[in-house]
Amino acid sequence: MKPHPLAAAILAAAATAASASAPADPAPRPLIATYDAAAVTQRCEEGIAHAKALIAAMEAKKGDAGFLDEWNRIQVAMEDVVNPIYLMGSVHPDKAVRDAADPCLTKYTTLSTELMQSEKLFARAKAVKPGNAHQAKLKKDLIEGFEDTGVALPPEKRKRAKEIFDRLEEIRQAYDKAVREDPAKVVITPAEMEGMPEAYVKAQEGKKNAEGNYALGLDYPTWVPFMANARSEEARKRYWLAKQREGGAGNLGRLDEIFRLRKELAGLYGLPSFAHYTLRRRMVEKPETVAKFLGDVKAAVTELEKKDVAELRAEKAKSLGRPVAEVALNRWDVAYWQEQVRKTRYAIDQEKLRKYFPTGKAVDFTLELSQALYGVKFAERKVPVWHPDVRYFDVTDAKTGAFLSGFYLDLFPREGKYNHAAAFPVRGVSTLAKRTPISVLVTNFDRQGLDHREMETLLHEFGHVLHGVLSRTAYNSHAGTSTPRDFVEAPSQMFEEWVRREQPLSLFAKVCPECPRLTKEEIARLEAARRYGQGLRYARQWLYAAYDMALSTDPQPSMALWKKMESATPLGHVEGTMFPASFSHIAAHYASGYYGYMWSEVLALDMLSKFRKDMLDPKVGHFYRDTILAQGGQVEPAAMVRKFLGREPSSKAFFAEITGKR
Repeated sequence: MKPHPLAAAILAAAATAASASAPADPAPRPLIATYDAAAVTQRCEEGIAHAKALIAAMEAKKGDAGFLDEWNRIQVAMEDVVNPIYLMGSVHPDKAVRDAADPCLTKYTTLSTELMQSEKLFARAKAVKPGNAHQAKLKKDLIEGFEDTGVALPPEKRKRAKEIFDRLEEIRQAYDKAVREDPAKVVITPAEMEGMPEAYVKAQEGKKNAEGNYALGLDYPTWVPFMANARSEEARKRYWLAKQREGGAGNLGRLDEIFRLRKELAGLYGLPSFAHYTLRRRMVEKPETVAKFLGDVKAAVTELEKKDVAELRAEKAKSLGRPVAEVALNRWDVAYWQEQVRKTRYAIDQEKLRKYFPTGKAVDFTLELSQALYGVKFAERKVPVWHPDVRYFDVTDAKTGAFLSGFYLDLFPREGKYNHAAAFPVRGVSTLAKRTPISVLVTNFDRQGLDHREMETLLHEFGHVLHGVLSRTAYNSHAGTSTPRDFVEAPSQMFEEWVRREQPLSLFAKVCPECPRLTKEEIARLEAARRYGQGLRYARQWLYAAYDMALSTDPQPSMALWKKMESATPLGHVEGTMFPASFSHIAAHYASGYYGYMWSEVLALDMLSKFRKDMLDPKVGHFYRDTILAQGGQVEPAAMVRKFLGREPSSKAFFAEITGKR
C-alpha cells in the first residue's frame, strides 16, 4: 500500500468482469484530474489558499459546535489537491510533472503541520461531545494527532517539531526520487541470456546497445526473472550487485538523517525513542511487544534458514559436480537455485505459468472473484487518464445498483514510474459528505502474462484497493486503509490466498475459457513450491523488521548497522552493497512498522479460517465486507477482528505457515 505522506499524517492524526471494450458513459463520477507541470503548480497554490481560508474560518469559531463536520471539510479539501499530485509525482510519464509535484508536497506537509499545531483547533477538538461511537473514535484520533504533531509542547519545542516534520518530508522526497529515477543499467551479453525464457529475451530486444548487448534496468519485471533463470553466475552477480546499490550512497546519508531527526522528535515528547513515539498509537502499543513477537519469529525460523541454505548449497554443488565443502552459496545464487529446486522437485516453472494467467484475463479474474465474494459489480469506462495504458472502472452494489466508487489500473512499467507494486488511496470516502472513494493500483507487470507469484501480488494490492473502494466510513479521516500500520496489510495478505486454492481458481474458466487450466495436482504442487524456502523468506522478513526497530530505537549509522546484522546471517554480507539505500519502506511510512507485515499476516491467516468451508461463500464475504472493509479506521482493528471471528484472534496459523506446517 502506498499512502501519500501528507495523507498518512492527517489520516493517522485523525486516524461480471468488464469487457475489453469500454463503452463511454456520461454518468457523473469523481475522477482524477490529468495535469501538466504548470497545472500542478497552479492547482497546488490554489489548494493551499483555499485550505488556509478554511482553517482561518475554523479558528475564528469557539466551542465544539460543528467542529467534526468542519474537520471533515478541511481534510477533503486538502486531500483532493495533494493526493492526486502525489500520485502524479509517482506515475506520470512526463518528468516535468513528476518534478513539479515535489515542491507542492513539501508545502502541503508544512500546511498540515501548521494545521495540527493550531491551539485553537485543538481546544475545539477537546470540547467535542461525541454523539456516537464513530464521533468518539474521531475525537480520540484527532486529539492524539494534535498531540503527536506538538500542539501541547512548549513554543520552542513546538517550533522545532515543525522544523523536523518539514525536513523529514524534504528528505523523503529526495530518497524516493533517487530510487525511482536510478539510471543504472547492467550490460548483459547474448550468451549471458542462456536460461532465460524466449519471451523474456524477445521483450528486451529494444534495450540492446550499439555492441549488441542488452542494457537492463533495475525494474522488478526485468530483474526478478533474470535472477531466477539466468545460468551465468557471473551475470547474476553483476546484476544483483547493481540492484543492491540502487538509490546510491546519497540515500545512506539521508536515511541516517531521517532516523536522527525521528529520535530528536521523540525526545521533544520526553519519549526514549521513535519506536516509543510511534508504537503507542499502534495495535502493539509498545516496543516490548514487537520485540517479543520478533523473538518468537526468529526462534521459529533460525534453524529452518540454516537448513534451507545448506540444501541450496548442496544443489549447487551437485550441479557443478564438486564437493559441498568446495562450493559457496552466494546471495545472487539464492533465487536461481530455489527456482531450480522448484522446477525439479515440484515440476513448477514460474515462467511457463504466464500462459495460464494472461495479464488482461488475470485482471478479469480478480474482478470476477471480488464480485462473487463481496456483492459488487465492476464496469470499465473510458475516462481521461495520464497514460494510454491506464484503465478505469466503476464499482456498484450488485443488489441495489448504487454507485459506490471507482478505481484505476496502471499495470505496466515505463521510465520514471514508481517501480514496485502499490495501491494509492487517492480519494477517501465520507458518507456524511456523500463522497465516494477512488483508489489506484500501480504495478509493473509483464504485458503478456503473470507468473503465480505475480498473481499473488495482484490480489494482494487489489486487497488494498477493495479496502479503499468498499469503505463506508462516516468521516474522511477514517476512510479505507486509514488504519494502524500493523493492521493495514491484513486484508491484502488474506486476499492472496484465493489464488492458491482450486475452488476460486475455477473462476478463471469463466473469464478465459481458452486459457489452460491448472489441475488439482498442479495447484497442490504450486502450493508446495510456494512453501519451499520459508526459513529463508521469514528470516529475511525478521531481519528487515529487526533492522527497522533497531534504528527506530537507537539510531546509528544505517550502513554499519545493516552490515553488522546481515553479517550475522548464514549467507553473510557482501562488501560494496548498500541495501538500506533503497529500503523505501522505513524511509517513509513503515518506520517502526515493518514488523506490521508479519503482525498483519497473523490476523490475515486467522481471519481466513472463516472461509475454510467455502472460499466463495457470499454470506461470509458480505459479512467480511461489512465488518472489516467497510469500517476503515472508524472501529479499532482488534474489535473488528473479534467481531468477524466471533472470538479472540490466534497466531497458530501464522506460526504454522512460517515453519511450513500449515
